Amino acid sequence: MTTPFPYEPGAATGPVPPPECPAHGLGIGPGGLRRFYGPEAEQDPHGLYDKLRAEHGSVAPVLLHGDVPAWLVLGHSENLHMTRTPSQFSRDSRRWRALQDGSVAPDHPLAPIFTWQPICVFADGATHERQRGAVTDSMGRIDTRGVRRHINRYSNRLVNDFCREGRTDLVTDFAERLPMMVMCAILGMPEEYNDRMVQAARDMTRGTATAVESNAYVLAALSRLVERRRREPADDFATWLVEHPADMNDQEVAEHLRLILIASYEATTNLIASVLRMVLTDPRFRARLSGGHMTVPEAVEQSLWDEPPFTAVFGRWAVGDTELGGQRIKAGDAMIVGIAPANTDPVVRPDLGANMEGNRAHLAFSSGPHECPGQDIGRAIADVGVEALLMRLPDLELAVDDSELRWVGNIMGRHLLTLPAEFASRLPQDDREPPSMGKPNPARQDWEVQSAVRHTAPIPVRVPVPSESADAGPTGATVAADGSAPAPGLIPQQRRPAVPARLWRVVTSWWNG
Repeated sequence: MTTPFPYEPGAATGPVPPPECPAHGLGIGPGGLRRFYGPEAEQDPHGLYDKLRAEHGSVAPVLLHGDVPAWLVLGHSENLHMTRTPSQFSRDSRRWRALQDGSVAPDHPLAPIFTWQPICVFADGATHERQRGAVTDSMGRIDTRGVRRHINRYSNRLVNDFCREGRTDLVTDFAERLPMMVMCAILGMPEEYNDRMVQAARDMTRGTATAVESNAYVLAALSRLVERRRREPADDFATWLVEHPADMNDQEVAEHLRLILIASYEATTNLIASVLRMVLTDPRFRARLSGGHMTVPEAVEQSLWDEPPFTAVFGRWAVGDTELGGQRIKAGDAMIVGIAPANTDPVVRPDLGANMEGNRAHLAFSSGPHECPGQDIGRAIADVGVEALLMRLPDLELAVDDSELRWVGNIMGRHLLTLPAEFASRLPQDDREPPSMGKPNPARQDWEVQSAVRHTAPIPVRVPVPSESADAGPTGATVAADGSAPAPGLIPQQRRPAVPARLWRVVTSWWNG
């Protein structure tokens, strides 16, 4: 089929709505293409996905900031194909023709996302394997049980900050802070955790005018960390990357630390906010959670389907001319992994209200060789953090009508701005040790939040033959002839009239084999 936009970025032709035309407010750009930014994309992304799917199918042309053309992949299977076929769709942004011909300037609002860096996210083949191997090997050295204890301790520390007030904003006071506290500790720079780091991490992926400045602030802190770990190794993630046999230079290490910090922080912040919003606004969801019919990890997984932390990932770039979802893709075209639309693809999920517990076929963490390597850490922070919060404040209630909640969106995701909540005021707890969590279960190696009650299989016991002898006490309890306690393996005699002794002998014989 013919392409819906010319292949020269910025040169789209076709009818352009005049400035006073209502189409401008509906996100319509040059050539009649829909903008993947602006009010419509931010306020009603799912409505935009539906329109694009109806107009173009599983792969749709859209406009990025500055009306630069790109392809948004909407279908679940098409996204899987794109992310799993690097030979056709590369992660090397230097292939993008818009960069080659200057249509996209270095200070473009999305520059922190697409500007090529010497990290595994922008690499393919052997380079990707070397760098990704260093990241995954270092991830494997993280003490998951120790991290869980830190998450719980930090969660309780945050709750202590506002528990006397009886009111808080769960986004700004909890969801935005917990992931940064945990990630700074994991990387080896807990002293860098502050409000400025939190703000910079949130700002640099939103395509704002200050995104480049925020990116520089974060990278400077990480560069200082790398220099310090070259001189003073420690038992932390930064040191493991520095000392890894992949032999990455300082720039590579700092850039990978930035990737891990921002991706983990942004995804986990949005995930925690989404889960808490569902708990406070959906009575059925909360009833199932509090009634024991759903665990916190299951609630997190449902949220990964319904409100993935990243709604889209930019980008992939076509290695050569190809076809995807019935659309002709030219070499150098920019592609967007549509995570949220893939999760709602009618082909794989015709009923959006269906329960998705236990189903991890979602694309919340992408797929293929570039699938998120830190997804288990993100799940852990959300699982343990939400569990700790609800244990401390089980009476949390939304302080405003849910219609008053507001989001801000960008190409990467949709972020809940505030989540005001009320609860009964209470005193702070000792946050030096995790309360009410018990000792780590050495038999568990995953991130499941379990009940403290352990259920064991019943131990077979010898059933005594009931009789009318004096061996039975006044309550029917079986005792020995000398009045001592019953021998191990015996159970108390039933209080009701005994069944025929012959039947008991048969049962006893069968039980004992």
